[in-house]
Amino acid sequence: MGTAASLAAAGIATPAHAQDAVEEYDSNVITVIARKQTETLQEVPVTVTAIGRDTLENFQVNEIADVVSRVPALNVQVGGSGSGGQISLRGVGSSNISASFDSAVAFDFDGVQVSTMRIVQAGFFDVEQIDVLKGPQSLFFGKSASAGVFSIRSANPTRDWEMGGKAAYEFEEKGYTVGGHISGPLTDTLGIRVAAQYQDIEDYVKLAPGTPAFNPDGTVRDSRGISNFISRVTLQWDPLDNFNANLKLNYIKNKSDGAVGHTDINCGANGVADPVYLLGGAVVIPSNADCNDRDGLYHTSDAAAALAANVPTGSGGDPRFENGIPYGETEIFFGRLKWDLDLSDTLTLSSVSGYLSLDAIDTDCYAYVGQFANGAPGNAGCSDPVNKTEQFTQELRVSSDFDGMFNFMVGAFYETRDIDFNTSQQGVNISFLAADPVTGFTYDWYKKQNTKTEALSFFASTTLDLTDQLQISGGVRWTDEKKVSRISVPYVHSFLSATPAFIDSGFFSGPITFRDSNFSPEASIKYQATPDINIYAAFKTGFKSGGVDNSALPSNSLLGFNDPDPAVRAAVSDSLKFKSETGLGGEVGVKAQFADRTITLNTSVFYYVFDDLQVQTFDAAAVQFLTFNASQLTSQGVDVEWGWRTPVEGLNFSGSLAYTDAEFTAPFVTTSGQDLNGRSAARAPKFAGNAAFDWTMPMGDAIELGLNGNVQYSGSYFTNEDSLNDFRQNSYFSFDGSVSVGDPDGKWKLSLVGVNLTDKIWVNTSSGRPFLEPGVGDDLVVTQNRGRQVFVEAAFKF
Repeated sequence: MGTAASLAAAGIATPAHAQDAVEEYDSNVITVIARKQTETLQEVPVTVTAIGRDTLENFQVNEIADVVSRVPALNVQVGGSGSGGQISLRGVGSSNISASFDSAVAFDFDGVQVSTMRIVQAGFFDVEQIDVLKGPQSLFFGKSASAGVFSIRSANPTRDWEMGGKAAYEFEEKGYTVGGHISGPLTDTLGIRVAAQYQDIEDYVKLAPGTPAFNPDGTVRDSRGISNFISRVTLQWDPLDNFNANLKLNYIKNKSDGAVGHTDINCGANGVADPVYLLGGAVVIPSNADCNDRDGLYHTSDAAAALAANVPTGSGGDPRFENGIPYGETEIFFGRLKWDLDLSDTLTLSSVSGYLSLDAIDTDCYAYVGQFANGAPGNAGCSDPVNKTEQFTQELRVSSDFDGMFNFMVGAFYETRDIDFNTSQQGVNISFLAADPVTGFTYDWYKKQNTKTEALSFFASTTLDLTDQLQISGGVRWTDEKKVSRISVPYVHSFLSATPAFIDSGFFSGPITFRDSNFSPEASIKYQATPDINIYAAFKTGFKSGGVDNSALPSNSLLGFNDPDPAVRAAVSDSLKFKSETGLGGEVGVKAQFADRTITLNTSVFYYVFDDLQVQTFDAAAVQFLTFNASQLTSQGVDVEWGWRTPVEGLNFSGSLAYTDAEFTAPFVTTSGQDLNGRSAARAPKFAGNAAFDWTMPMGDAIELGLNGNVQYSGSYFTNEDSLNDFRQNSYFSFDGSVSVGDPDGKWKLSLVGVNLTDKIWVNTSSGRPFLEPGVGDDLVVTQNRGRQVFVEAAFKF
């Protein structure tokens, strides 16, 4: 592994003081795009962790959740019936339950901000670098960057023709991966890169023996699998000295055996696997959980036949889910066109256009467990959510490159987004009594919600180089965002609509409108004390728009939409809205290198206050999603990252340490009735860190031996934000390692890779399990990481 790639694993590099020096030290420089311009990691006044291509390949990093071991303050959860995933940094993130939330940590893919976290479920490959920017980044990344940015930069066409490929097999989950690329110049001005990868994992989720889960042919299923196909075409066009364009077209297809992934049952204080308790006790289904939530075996059963038999016409699961066997499919098309035009020697006009089309369905049942006495599946609370998202974004900006002390950037951003979130659900499970007598449907209701978003923002920033060593910069972004949502309920089970608690079939809400605007200023100062020591301070603000909740159930609370009194209609509409989230604070940092730039030590101290933090929880007793704003969260701490290029040829060490104190600092009364003021935020360990080494050794002229290792540590943390006694994950270590032999020039390589070698299982999130007997049941649903993975891989490039 090259020096720069090795140190990028810890987010550090060996950059130079000025641009002319960058060229001299190019092989040891890591560059990032943290302020809409390419800067070395040591120069930019932003706390960034950069992870290079070699590290991603050496440790089989194929999905966003795999990055956690290299970024201590990062937490990623994949799965869920709403947004499909969650990213949090320094204790600040957004719920994975709701598709109506934008992520507090913006997801930036090749310069385009993707609003839906469904993309967290998709794998990635052929990536040049991943950058994780910590703290609010609203000035340069716009809306939904209130807590940070997760940025992926894919590889571009090469100047010379090359072809590469790899094939890997994983033993624990019985998965294989094949992929490759071809890249080079089509003409003197046009380059192309075509890349594709297919992955199939048979035992992605291992089911416990005896779990009532079946294949469509009736044979017993002992695991849940996934498959991913990812493809990308990149064109780089340089027809003129003052113009260049880059086009990327991506197609992703993901298939799974259900929305519920690594989700287990914790049996709570009573130590008993509580039954599924329905209809006031008229139906009680024994649980098939075994109260061992750390063995990597899961108990998710198929749907009870009485509930699955007849999905409402037009719903996503009609007719495939009528066998009660969960499945999921996600199809994504993503395109990005970026071009730069030099208007003069000192002014450049840049454009970034992005288009996303996503079509996803994730069927499953959210009692999670259930097995009748005859061994038949008894899972309840099923749903078949379909999420269709179409998004277009356009950014234009003009930037200067004057010789003097002053430079600027001005620009505008526009986004339009259309989201359909439609699902049939079982919250009461009334069809255990009988199917709907009119339609024959076995679901409680079929609800559709469409939300259209339009956002416009303008931004401007300036940079003043007061001296050769001292620079100040600042700017502001103004954002105006409007969301219009409409709810329709084509069907409600007749037994339910006959009661005063539910609305009738055919309900339509009309438009529910949310609108907000915001100014997000930012300022920083940077002092290059020496060519190797950079001191900086930054003041930052963040903004994440509010919106309209898409989790409202078709209860009588919606009846007010048809009330003749405008005040009543407005009150019902307002009850479905959540407010915008804002952040304010700053950080002070030092980026330093010593011993001829062989030792790098980067440190930052941060303090941020987030107001109206957007929160969504699940009330297991009421079987109701609740969306609201927490009053205030304060996140403060220290980030340290280091690297050492040792005197031993090819041997490098790197690592990071994060101290985070994130807690609620104002009254915050949750659904439990408890005030969390003063309690730590979820998924925010006080201490977390990692340490890694990379060693490449020549074994003669034709063979190179590679050894790589990484240890990750996380302190204990809460896994939910509902009560003072929420489940707490204990501190843990996990270990990764790889050994490889190959050609020194990278023409071929054989690798053995181990991830999470000790098979450590930890909990990311927890919540009360639905359908518990009131006052008796206390089971928790806990989402977890993947267990041990052991790969063998063969790769080539020529």
